[in-house]
Parts: sequence; structure tokens; C-alpha cells
Amino acid sequence: MLSTKLLPNIGRTRATFTSKCLRFTTPTTTSLTLDSYRETSFQSNVYARNRVIDNQIKSGALNTALKLFDEMPIRDVVTWNLVISGCGRYGHPSQALCLYNQMISQGIKESGSTLSSVLSICCDAGLYDGGIQVHSRVIVLGFSMNHYVASSLVDLYMHIGLVGLSLKLFNDLSHRNLAVWNSVLHGFCELGRSNDLLGSFFSMNLEGVEPNGLSFCYLIRGCGSERLLDEGKQLHCCAFKLGWVAANLFVANALVDFYSACGCFVDAKKSFETIPLEDVISWNSVVSVYAENGFVLDALEMFTWMQLWGKRPSVRSFLGFLGLSSWTQNLIIGRQIHCCVLKSGFDCGSVHVQSALIDMYGKCGEIDNSVSLFESVPARSLGCCNSLMTSLLYCGIIEDVVEMFGLMLDEGIGFDEVSLSTTLKALSVSISGSLASCTLVHCCAIKSGFESEIAVSCSLIDAYSKSGHVTLSQQVFEKLSSPNVICFTAIINGYARNGMARKCLELLGIMIQRGLKLDKVTFLAVLIGCDHAGLVEEGKMVFDSMKSIHGIEQERQHYSCLVDLLGRAGLLDEAEELIKQAPVKGASVMWSSLLHSCRVHKNETVGHRAAEILMELEPENHAAWFQASKFYSEIGDFEMSVQVKEIAMAKKMRKEIGYSLIEVNDHICH
Repeated sequence: MLSTKLLPNIGRTRATFTSKCLRFTTPTTTSLTLDSYRETSFQSNVYARNRVIDNQIKSGALNTALKLFDEMPIRDVVTWNLVISGCGRYGHPSQALCLYNQMISQGIKESGSTLSSVLSICCDAGLYDGGIQVHSRVIVLGFSMNHYVASSLVDLYMHIGLVGLSLKLFNDLSHRNLAVWNSVLHGFCELGRSNDLLGSFFSMNLEGVEPNGLSFCYLIRGCGSERLLDEGKQLHCCAFKLGWVAANLFVANALVDFYSACGCFVDAKKSFETIPLEDVISWNSVVSVYAENGFVLDALEMFTWMQLWGKRPSVRSFLGFLGLSSWTQNLIIGRQIHCCVLKSGFDCGSVHVQSALIDMYGKCGEIDNSVSLFESVPARSLGCCNSLMTSLLYCGIIEDVVEMFGLMLDEGIGFDEVSLSTTLKALSVSISGSLASCTLVHCCAIKSGFESEIAVSCSLIDAYSKSGHVTLSQQVFEKLSSPNVICFTAIINGYARNGMARKCLELLGIMIQRGLKLDKVTFLAVLIGCDHAGLVEEGKMVFDSMKSIHGIEQERQHYSCLVDLLGRAGLLDEAEELIKQAPVKGASVMWSSLLHSCRVHKNETVGHRAAEILMELEPENHAAWFQASKFYSEIGDFEMSVQVKEIAMAKKMRKEIGYSLIEVNDHICH
């Protein structure tokens, strides 16, 4: 049988072969054929076992797959690749690397897939030293130009933060495919380097590599992190034209996240409505953006729908609701969200939620709850300390803010720009606040490198100016490399507070020269400076320029300031006309100011009108009536003065009568 099969291979022309030769040839040929058969049989068996292992891993039965792997007498590189990647997929990076070491020790040469998988596992698990060692194997085995391996290496070094090395490996590739480009985009996205991210996208297009859904996810997410609205909108258009918005759910959801992060409520809502409810990933983004824009009922409805679809609320949803509760001082919603937080287990699992809860109760005036939450936190974090500090400041418990800062230093919690700024604000309004205290906090800011932070600098400027040390405020301001509108407003406020109106006007001119966009607060600070210094013409010019030149509508505070300035200067008729042009809300303050000026300048005509209007606007305010009574007394109308005073006394009696307590020898006395 064997000789017959061999005849075609040997050739019929070899008739000279003797039978002896055939006897020696036949066993050898039989042995070769049997080995070939056995090898094919083993390969077939390994292939079949590999398929079973692969199916077990895909179905989630990793332990079964590993058991089959251990029972295999012969394994090939595919077998090893399957179990290594399987262990990595199911969160066992150490076991995956252990298998990889066994593979090398048994003399099995890695493939590109092996190296790519192991590098990805090292990258995801943060085992960077192991990844660098695998890079050595890549070089030795000559896989440096393999696109999948190169992509994994680029991703690894991006995660480590060695961007230069990552880009060198990237640039060394003769041809860069989409997978490698996506690794670069992913790296820049994670590092928050939006300029490099967008630059890579343009370079990618120049090389003719068309982005896919994953590319757009990285790009859109990067723009969302940096709040780059215009660039994100351009990417939205590009993704829409290429069909990825409709075809890729992750891109559609990334757009919801992007617009939510940028605070674009309408665009976030539109992007959300294009996604089928069962496919929405960005529920938490939508709930958050509704809450952040003050749409309480819509946010709660979305929150309910989200849970009906089996989606678990995340930290972002809770932060949105708690932020809304703080902003609106809605304690009812805040408490309901607190209950949800407790049920979801975020009260101990998230520092951000803990901080938001402390802040919410503080802003709602429930400072006792804020303190209780702070004391129940397992480990006091910087965020929680900052939230309690701002809550104490909001509730006017000033001295405790300063004590809190000392506690943070003593316990080694540390501090940041929020801690420093809050402490300085507390010192600026504290009775016990002194120059020495401000200087001490200033030293902490310098040593920690937070002095250049806008919030800290402005708080320093404010604290020094309130204590009368304007020169120190000026020094802090002059150290700022590029002061913005907030910084200018802070120093203008400092000058105004200390009667240095000319300096206020000078800085206003500098702001205009630099092209800074002035706001209502800046103009109010300048007007206050003019009011304190009695600069009537300058004040009128600044007031008029608000709307005519800068397009800013004057508000009640601006009118009040100018009315006071005109009244002090004795221009009472002009002040009266200005009040009539002012917004109705809060006009009683202006009439009160005008009446005071009329008493100073002995103007009975304008004073009569001001007193009558003031009493009409404030029928229940006894202080306003007492002021009118004093005016009538000063102009000699004693009968009217007595009548108004009696009415004022009656109104005052209807108020709750206050009383004080003192403690004498452990006894409370009224």
C-alpha cells in the first residue's frame, strides 16, 4: 500500500532501483509519513482546543478556560495569547503577566498579538515598569514597526507622561494607520492637551487617514474637558457629515457630554433627543445639565426615567442636584437627594458628593447638619474642609473659618486656593482680623505657590485694603502677570474704599486701553470711589458711559450711588430727576438717601416730596418714618413731626421686642 502511494512521487523512470534499496527506503518513508500525520493530528487537536478556550473566555468562563489550558499537553502561541488576553480582559493583570513569563521560559516566541496584548494590560493596570521591559522584547524580536505593537507602545508612554518618547515612536513609523493615530488622540485627550489633540486631528487629515467613531469620541471629549465650544461644534459638523453621529452611539453620547460640560443646555437637549432611550449612556450628563440650568422638574423627570431604564445614577447627577439645591437654597430637594445618596452608597464612596452635601446644607442655612456631616466623614479630605469653610463663611461664623484653616494645617490636610481665599475673606470681615494674620496667610500662599491664583490674589487685595494697607494691595496687584477684569475690580474697590478716586479712574482707563470687557461690578466700584471723593462730573461721565459707550444697563446700585453723589454735592433737583428714571425696585433706598441730603442742605421743597414718597413706599418700615419725622422737626413743622413719630412708634411696637441676656454667677439674668 505504501509503495504504491510512493510510486508517483519517486517516478516510474527509476526502474534500476533494486529490491534491496526498496527495503531500506520503505521503512524510512513510512516513518516520515506517520510523523507528518501525527503533527497534523496534534495541530488539529490544538486548534480545536483553542476554539473551545476562546468560546469559554468570550462567555465569561475564564476559570474553565484556564483549566482546559492546563490540561493541554501541547500549546501554540495562539493558546497563550488567548489566556493572556483573557486574564487581562477580566481584571487579572498579574496573572496575565505570569502566563507571559511562563510562555517565554518555555521557549515559545511571541507574536505581534502577544506583545500588543501584554503592553495594553500593563498600560491599563498601571504596571509601567513591566511595559518598559516588554518594549525591550519588542526591539529584540523586531516588532517595532508592527502597527498594533507600536500603537500599544504609543499608548503606554502617553499614560506614563513621556509624551516626547511616545511621539518619537509614532514619528518613526513609515506608515501610520488609524489605530496608531487613535492612540495619539487618546493620549492627548487623557492628558488634557487640547491644542495637541486638535493639531493631531488636522495632521491626521493631511495624511489622508479618515477618523472613525473612536477618533471623534476622543476629540469631542477633549474639547468638553477644556470647554472649547467652537472647536467642539466644528467637530460635531465633521462627525455629522461623515455619518458617525447617526451610526455610532458613543459619538452621539459624547456630544451630549460635551454640550453639557460647556453648559449649552439647548444643544445638549437636542443631542440627547436624537438617541433612542434604550441606548442613552449620557443620562447623568443630561440630568446634570438640566439641574445646572435650574430646570428642577425636568431634571427630576429625567432622573426618574433614567432609573426606569435601569441606569444607575452617578456622582455627576447627584452633584448637579446638590449644586441646584445650594444655588436656590432648596432644602427639600437637597434632603431628598441626600436620601438617594445614602441608598446608592455615595455618602462614603465619593469625596465630591460628601463635599457637595456639606456645601448644600451650609448654603441652606443648616450649618449644624454641615458640621455633623463633616464630623462623620471617615477621612477628612481637602474638598470637605473647603466646603465647611465656605459654609461657615456664608453663615457668618467668621472666627470658625480661621480656626478651620489652622486645623487643616495641624492635621496635615493641606490647603489650596479655595482654602486661602476663604480664610482671607473671613479675615477681611473679622473683628479680630489683623495685618499680622493677613500677612501670615499671604506667606502660606507664597510658599505653596498659590499667590498667583486669581482668587487668592483678589482676596489678598481685598483683605489688605479693608485693613487700610492699600500699598500692600497695590504690590499684590502689580505682581500679577496678566490681571483680568476681576483683579482690576478688586484693586479699584480697594482704592474706592480708601478714598483714592483718581486711582480708580486711572485704572478704568487702563482697562479700556487693554480692551478688557468691563462689567457692572467694575463701574459700581468706580462710582463708589467718585461718591466718596465727591467727584461729581467724573461720576456722571462714568455713569453715562455705561450704556452709551459700553452697552451696559445701569442697575439700582448704580443709580443709588450717583443719587448719593449728587445729593452730597447739593444737586438735589438733579438727584430727584435721576431717581424718577431709576428702576422702581429698591427706589426707597434712593429716596431715603435724597431725604438725608435734603436735611443736610436744608432743602424743604425737595425734602417734602422725598419724605412723602418714602413713607408711601415703606408703610411698615418704622425707620423710614422716624427719618421723615426728624426732617419735619428740623424744618420747624413740629406738629407733622409728632404725628409721624407717633405712627412710627406704633409700627415699632408691633415688631418683636428684643432683649439681651447676661450670665452672673452661673445664673442667666434678663
